[in-house]
Amino acid sequence: MYRRLSMWLAVGMTALLLVPAALAVDVHVRVEGKTRNLFGSTEPTLTAKANALDALDSASLAAEFYYHVTTTSFGPYVDQIGRYLAGGSNGWVFKVNGASPPVGADAVVLKDGDRVLWYWATFGPTGGPPTLVLQATKKRGCYRVVAQDDNGKRTAARGARLHAGGRALLARTGSACLGAHKGLVTATLKGAVRSNALR
Repeated sequence: MYRRLSMWLAVGMTALLLVPAALAVDVHVRVEGKTRNLFGSTEPTLTAKANALDALDSASLAAEFYYHVTTTSFGPYVDQIGRYLAGGSNGWVFKVNGASPPVGADAVVLKDGDRVLWYWATFGPTGGPPTLVLQATKKRGCYRVVAQDDNGKRTAARGARLHAGGRALLARTGSACLGAHKGLVTATLKGAVRSNALR
């Protein structure tokens, strides 16, 4: 009897220990501040417990930056990351796989491989700024920049600038070739959140 009870307790305890690990997910995380990238320009993979708020917490631990969450009637709200406190039409928002979810960060259940972007935004009558996505093309040294709106809809980021190794190149159509270059490549466009970085 005692042997059977001990065996069931051991199985139960093992199951309890495995549950948190099973809930964790591996996601790509990037945090874009008001003036610079705060974490993960190349969108590294981090392990998060379950949701988009957990992904921010994992990035905060990895890069040792401060963030603050306040409780509102709508749930937890990230009102500060780094030095910048949200206020007025400025604040911190997030996207998962390029789109802004219609729920809070604690309610977005992540799955392995999801891409989580936290960023500083100034909101206007049409919503937040577009976020840039940099993609390498098949031709070596050539890149395409797209702008994503809050719904994740993509359009060519005409007039974006590619940056690499101290050089900048205008991508009039949203695409351009840098040729041989050193370092990471990023893209910027006035009024948009800077892009991810590619090697």
